[in-house]
Amino acid sequence: MYQQYMKSAIKYIITTLFGAAVFACNYLDVVPDNITTIDHAFADRYATEKYLASCYWAMPKSAGWNENPGIFGALEMCFNKEGQASGGMQFGLGYDNPASPRINYWGGKGDYIRSLYAGIRECNTLMENVVNVPDLSSYLRKRMFDEAKLLKAYMHFYLLSYYGPICPLRENTPVNESTRGVRVYREKVDDCFRYILQLLDEVIENNALPVDIQNRTTELGRFTMPVAYFLRAKVLVYWASPLFNGNTDYNGFIDHNGEHFFNQTYDPTRWTKAAEACEKAIEICRQAGIRLYGKSDVITSKTLPDSIMTVQTLRSCISDRWNVELIWGNSSYSVNSGLQSPCMPRLEQGTSSSTSSTLSMTLAHVDLFYSKNGIPIEEDPNYDYSNRFNMRTGDAAHRYYIKEGEQTAAMNFEREPRFYSTLGFDRGLWYGNHYSNLPDDPSQCLYPKARFGEFSSVFNPGDYNATGYFIKKLVSVNTTFRDANSVTYETYPFPDMRFADLLLFMAEALNETAADENSAPPAETYTYIDMIRTRAGLKGVVESWINSVNPSKPATKSGMREIIRRERKIELACEGHYYWDARRWKTAQREQTRLIQGWNVNASDVGEYYSVKTLYSRTFAHRDYFAPIPDDDMIKNPQLIQNPGW
Repeated sequence: MYQQYMKSAIKYIITTLFGAAVFACNYLDVVPDNITTIDHAFADRYATEKYLASCYWAMPKSAGWNENPGIFGALEMCFNKEGQASGGMQFGLGYDNPASPRINYWGGKGDYIRSLYAGIRECNTLMENVVNVPDLSSYLRKRMFDEAKLLKAYMHFYLLSYYGPICPLRENTPVNESTRGVRVYREKVDDCFRYILQLLDEVIENNALPVDIQNRTTELGRFTMPVAYFLRAKVLVYWASPLFNGNTDYNGFIDHNGEHFFNQTYDPTRWTKAAEACEKAIEICRQAGIRLYGKSDVITSKTLPDSIMTVQTLRSCISDRWNVELIWGNSSYSVNSGLQSPCMPRLEQGTSSSTSSTLSMTLAHVDLFYSKNGIPIEEDPNYDYSNRFNMRTGDAAHRYYIKEGEQTAAMNFEREPRFYSTLGFDRGLWYGNHYSNLPDDPSQCLYPKARFGEFSSVFNPGDYNATGYFIKKLVSVNTTFRDANSVTYETYPFPDMRFADLLLFMAEALNETAADENSAPPAETYTYIDMIRTRAGLKGVVESWINSVNPSKPATKSGMREIIRRERKIELACEGHYYWDARRWKTAQREQTRLIQGWNVNASDVGEYYSVKTLYSRTFAHRDYFAPIPDDDMIKNPQLIQNPGW
């Protein structure tokens, strides 16, 4: 409903206020100085709310693979060969370039990618004019002002994370100012972070945003105080991370004054500040009733075995609309059939292509999920890691995960619940999403048959899963096949900020405050990560690793760092976080130069199907840590300095 409201609002704004898209940082394209138009835009509360909705609509579109660099940017997921020409896949495969940027949030391109500077300009315009709206109460005026300021901080932070040094747009440039004055410079990374934190601190100190949304009919998707606290914590975690904290790899990246864009000295106190911010964010979230989604929150018409309930809980925390774990969901471009259809397999023989099934998880990321013992499969002495590509027959012990009596890969057995909640695979049971009359025995539910010629494999040219692993996690638990040929999709807001993410930020920040690499982490580090693991049906870190080949791993800062990072890759899989995490950790160059592999999905024989096939080869260069500044903007503003390597 709010999405429709924002769509009508942005249409209104475009037709009444902006004749064309605006671009920023060079500030050469500016909003026309039309007082009558501005007066109309802020004539009353209704018009002002529409303008505020247009500011939200300017946000990056999280649920689009051509709009969100996190979907394909790390090739955690991929399209098949027929879909590799999409902008998102081209970006993920390393074909970005400044002449034709694949995902361009600096200058903007396409229907859904607008310049974030244009969005910031709209926020500034609202902040300048909301004070003069005649029928707004003092509370509403302050609330709208702070929403715009928080949106402005979010967009600045997104630009900083994506491009590195940016040109902060502190206020809109008057149209009568000389072009010489509006050709601005990129600023030092630390100064950019300080400005974003200043905006966030002002919002928090003003205390004008509600702690939670009371009017859930019209206001879901608007910013609250937990959003401000979460974003502040996230900004501080990023500022403390290796990419932005003492990054000597950029010692040759110099600004117009001959000074380093990136600070060259590591500051350990940033992690302490990040941990403090995370703690405050957790506190305000709890005040708002935000917590981890649990089994008691799942609505089901049948009594289910514990393993199925855990899987449904882990799915529902993503797709149960506006649930208790969601700090903020991006509803400006919700997760609808456009993203869910590529994630879903066909579960019965049909006569039409009810789903496209084109979105896959790559084998490298399938390997990341823990064994059933809550430790990496390569560190579990009881997991047959070297033979994981062999075939195995479904048995009674796995009857709620894998069809009993059917053959599938050995690596699909003995895995943690998040493996089964995140992924669908050949002969793996897919509980839910098919008809309202689910079987009383969940072991009899439908499942993909994905070998070539079967109903879950190639239907139309280009409609098939490339690796053999479907993205179950992103399919709403309430999306339902009406019959073999048609699906009713329930949309939900993309989980841009959720409580599990915040808990893992807290664990990471606490761990990094330990004195040195061999020091023990603060005790609370285990508390926060174990909250995530307990919800996933796993034992705590220390208890689990006792049974690994490296039982002392959780006892040190360096060991826990590795554990926390893997936990983030698993818990937040397919949500776009790994793209950003691998960059801020400076691990992308090592982790993402690799072969992109899957099963041989064009084979009908079970033995041939379960052989590894290379789809793509990806090389991550140092330049890829940041996107290129578009050539068009470099030409318009000669004072801009291009990112290294571009």
